[in-house]
Amino acid sequence: MPLYCLDPLQDARWRDFLQQTQGASVFHSPGWLEALHRTYGYVPVVYTTSAPGAGIANGQVFCEIKSWLTGRRLVSIPFADHAALLVDDRQDVCHMFSDLRRLVDLRSYRYIEIRPVMPVDFGETGLRKSAAFYWHRIPLDRDLSAVFTSFHKNCVQRKIRRAEREGLTYKEGRDRELIRHFYHLLLLSHRRHGLPPQPIVWFHNLAECLGDAMKIRVAYKNGIPIAGIVTLQYKRSMVYKYGGSDSRHHNLGGVAFLFWRIIQEAHAEGLEAVDMGRSDCDNGGLIAFKERWGAARCTLNYWVYPPGTVTSPQAWKLKAAKRIFSLVPTAILPTAGRLLYRHMA
Repeated sequence: MPLYCLDPLQDARWRDFLQQTQGASVFHSPGWLEALHRTYGYVPVVYTTSAPGAGIANGQVFCEIKSWLTGRRLVSIPFADHAALLVDDRQDVCHMFSDLRRLVDLRSYRYIEIRPVMPVDFGETGLRKSAAFYWHRIPLDRDLSAVFTSFHKNCVQRKIRRAEREGLTYKEGRDRELIRHFYHLLLLSHRRHGLPPQPIVWFHNLAECLGDAMKIRVAYKNGIPIAGIVTLQYKRSMVYKYGGSDSRHHNLGGVAFLFWRIIQEAHAEGLEAVDMGRSDCDNGGLIAFKERWGAARCTLNYWVYPPGTVTSPQAWKLKAAKRIFSLVPTAILPTAGRLLYRHMA
C-alpha cells in the first residue's frame, strides 16, 4: 500500500476531511498550519494512504522543522498540546509509521514526534513513548448552574463574585489594540515565570489565519487591562490556549472573570467542552488551578522515533533557563522569544 503526501494549505480535500472527521481539532486546521508557516517557516505536510484525486480516508499532519539548533524533524503538531491521530485502521497506522520511520533511518530527519489524544497500538513501528502530560477539559453536558457548582467555592466561585462586584469591563476581538493589550499582560506573566514569550507576530498571524475561530479576551479595571486570554474555537470545542495577567490586580478576579465568560459562551453555543490544555505532571499548581474549575484529567502520551530521542529540554536545563530569563529585563523578552521559539516546537 503506497503512502502519499499532500499540502494541507493548498489541497481542499484536507479541509473537507477535517469537517467530516471526529477528533479533528483546530490544531489540524489549515488556519493553524498557515500561522505556523508564516511565523516560523515550518512546512506542513499530510501523509495518507489515499491516492491523489480520491477522497481522503485518513491522514496524519506534520510540520517539517529545519533548525540549526535542534535539527531537522517532523512534529505533529508544533505548539499544539495534542493532535489526534486521524487514522482509524490499525493496519493503516502501522503501515504509515513504518514508512515514515524510513525517513529517519535514511537520515532525512533527526526524529519524528506525534502527540495523539487516545491510546494507540503502534505495533512494530518502532515508536516509543517519549513524554507524558496531564490534559484537562471542562465538560459542558450539564446545566450551567451545575457547571458553576462544580467550581471550587473559595478559589473560583468567590473570585467570580468579586469580579462582578468590582465592575470589571470586557473586550473581545482580534484587532491590533487588543493584541497589544494582551501581549503586555503575556509579557508580565512570562516575566514572573522566567519564560520567553511567543513573538507578537504569532498572535497577529493567528488572528489573520484563524479569523473568527480565534478571540482575544481582555478584562479591564477603570480602563486598565488586568487579565487576558486567547481562545480557539473549532467544531464543538473551545480551547484556552494563552493567558496573561497583571499580578498587581490579581485580587480583583480578572482571570476568573474571563474563564467564567468563555464557559458561559461555550455552554450557550452547545459546545461539548472547554479544553484547558496540557500540564507537566509535576506542575502541581497549574493542575490544581484547572481542577478547581471542575476540569476532568486524563493523560497525554507523546511518541517518538527513534526511541530515546530527547525532544524537549532536560529538567536541569529548563530550570537554568528560567533563572536566566527571570533576570532579563522585560523589554528584552520579546527579542529572546522571537529568536528562540522557532527552535522550540
